[in-house]
Amino acid sequence: MISFPNAKINLGLNITEKRADGYHNLETVFYPINIKDAVEITDAETVSCKIHGIDIPGDANDNLCVKAYHLIKNDFDIPAQEINLLKNIPVGAGLGGGSADCAFVIKLINEKFGLKMPVSQMEAYARQLGADCAFFIENKPVYAFNKGDEFEKCEIDLSAWFKVLVKPPVHVSTADAYALVKPQKPLQSLKEIIHLPPTTWKNKVINDFESSVFAKYPQIRQIKTSLYDAGATFALMSGSGSSVFAIFPDAVKLPELEQDNVVFYDI
Repeated sequence: MISFPNAKINLGLNITEKRADGYHNLETVFYPINIKDAVEITDAETVSCKIHGIDIPGDANDNLCVKAYHLIKNDFDIPAQEINLLKNIPVGAGLGGGSADCAFVIKLINEKFGLKMPVSQMEAYARQLGADCAFFIENKPVYAFNKGDEFEKCEIDLSAWFKVLVKPPVHVSTADAYALVKPQKPLQSLKEIIHLPPTTWKNKVINDFESSVFAKYPQIRQIKTSLYDAGATFALMSGSGSSVFAIFPDAVKLPELEQDNVVFYDI
């Protein structure tokens, strides 16, 4: 059985405070985009994970997809599975590829073995694997808060816009990004701003990681500048980086950015 986990972008990201447990409270809007991996599960003698496509650092058998399997195995009598993962979503890009993969494994197992888990139960498993993993269970735009794992429905639709994503050859460590960010409560909640027309988002919908990440990786700042120079209505770094997305009123081609980066069009 196979499925196709998709990436996400963050429409704004405010780091509001550091928590007593060491995590951070934040607010963001997760928005699904059309850049996809492929994940397949098949019955096997032992549990394993084979990764194809883009290389993922670390032991494949310690992958989040394997961890998702074992979480469910603790509660349900399901056979061992071989997980084949074809990576296309860039790694270390703020796109949630690993989170999407493990969430889709949860959904695959639920469907394959007729476990009849409701959305809330699948989200509970996903939350144990990462703050944004649960988003990919329903995979619809949400306003996310607390650690980024609590959601409210967000009626936002960017389908009328032409969306571009640029991934430079830079890996930004999420841990490093959080270590450098300065939590602060915004003057106006993203929950309110995001419902303004996208033509008004520039300088209002922000990503608190940009300041420190741009200082360390000026090429990411230059990508954002280049997207605006090319006529973008709005551009922003996604998550803790390194990818930058933009929305345009019409289709574009950006050959200059393609020279040094991976560019995805009409995402």
